[in-house]
Amino acid sequence: MQKQNIKTKIRQTGTTTVGLVCKDCVILAAETKSTLGSMISSKEAQKIYPVDDKIAVTISGAVGDAQALIRILSAEINIYKLTRSSEITVKAATTLLSNLMNSYRYYPYIAMLIIGGADKNGYHVYSIDPFGGVEEEKVTSTGSGSPFAYGVLENEYREGMTKEEGIKLAVRAIRSARERDVYSGGKEIRVIVIDKTGIEHVDKEKIKELAQ
Repeated sequence: MQKQNIKTKIRQTGTTTVGLVCKDCVILAAETKSTLGSMISSKEAQKIYPVDDKIAVTISGAVGDAQALIRILSAEINIYKLTRSSEITVKAATTLLSNLMNSYRYYPYIAMLIIGGADKNGYHVYSIDPFGGVEEEKVTSTGSGSPFAYGVLENEYREGMTKEEGIKLAVRAIRSARERDVYSGGKEIRVIVIDKTGIEHVDKEKIKELAQ
């Protein structure tokens, strides 16, 4: 019951985020609307956070909780790299985050996250619930607009999509949620691409064209 109540609260706080694995990259996308009940608190909210050179996290839920998790995870990744003198894998970063969230399960962080990135083992996307539950996915979405995003993703996603195909699909999924979900919107759709070379922010004008 508590888990269901937490997920209901997250849906009520708004947001639509998307993560998908393509042939040669990972795509993460989100809209930029932030709400406080029925009031729009921001039209340019950041919902995608790089936490390492080739790893990023999308957030949905309570902004303060999500930002605290991002700060802790970024610090833990730096410690990991310093003490082990090696790059962290996406799975290891996900495990760090999962363990942190699970340790607070009695007073959980009100957040659902997507973590995606590239490492020596390939390209990965994981979804993490407020209690630290982890699922590796090829395509996933979180937030109040996720049912609308899934309608597009499940119909059009296929394994082995190219980078350009993945960007178009992510934008279409977020656009669908913005049009149907009252808590999703904002001024922009933001998309990043993560591949073996690092993180690329997709040009805003290109996204606008795709979103028309």
